[in-house]
Amino acid sequence: MEIHALNREIKNCKKCRLYLTRTNAVTGEGNLNAKIMLIAQAPGEKEDKAGKMFIGPTGEVLNEFLELSGIDRNQIYMTNLIKCMLPKYRKPKTDEITICSNYLDREIEVVRPEFLVPLGFYATRYILTKYGININNEDIPKNYGKLLWTNNKKVYPLQHPSSVLYNPDEKEKILSNYKKLKIFLQECKWYSVCPMKWYYERGKIGRKWVELYCKGDWESCIRYQKEENGEYHPDWMLPDGTIDEKLKEE
Repeated sequence: MEIHALNREIKNCKKCRLYLTRTNAVTGEGNLNAKIMLIAQAPGEKEDKAGKMFIGPTGEVLNEFLELSGIDRNQIYMTNLIKCMLPKYRKPKTDEITICSNYLDREIEVVRPEFLVPLGFYATRYILTKYGININNEDIPKNYGKLLWTNNKKVYPLQHPSSVLYNPDEKEKILSNYKKLKIFLQECKWYSVCPMKWYYERGKIGRKWVELYCKGDWESCIRYQKEENGEYHPDWMLPDGTIDEKLKEE
């Protein structure tokens, strides 16, 4: 399989200085047919020694978050932006990201996930930039927990689970963002009979509405909420609750 050849290449990589200080280059793991790909920054000490993803203290946090979200690790694919441990947990250097991100790009092509979920600052910055969103560094945290549609890709940046180890008071807030992942595994139950489907298939609304809501964060869709509560909402109401008078004329 293509992924096996790629993983062999990663394990034997000596393209940057990090191969001198690593024990193992850590390859991605999980479901190759996953809808969701988690992209962390780099392996930690335990991951480096074992050559496995998320088995240290951060992995314990991630496992807890996934369990509380009703997600099995086997349902997702996990990988890193940087495949080797960063000495003394320093920040990745620009050339290291440039070299190593080539492997990530190829993983994305092989797995073809529906949702890219970068964890933390560097992974988020790389993925947003790769798919055409230029953003100031200070604004990156503002996108955690927001589903974005860019260049035909759904990107859902999240806080890295390690942040809970340093800021335990933020745990519940971060957990609420992780719980959205379960929602992404299936489309809205009302989609087959929703006017949005009819409008989209006839070219009356853009694809982003369907991807961000009907096949994305449908729990945040105002139409969904009103349907669940038995509240009236016109067919020409968009998922964010705005009224499109042009659709009313259709």
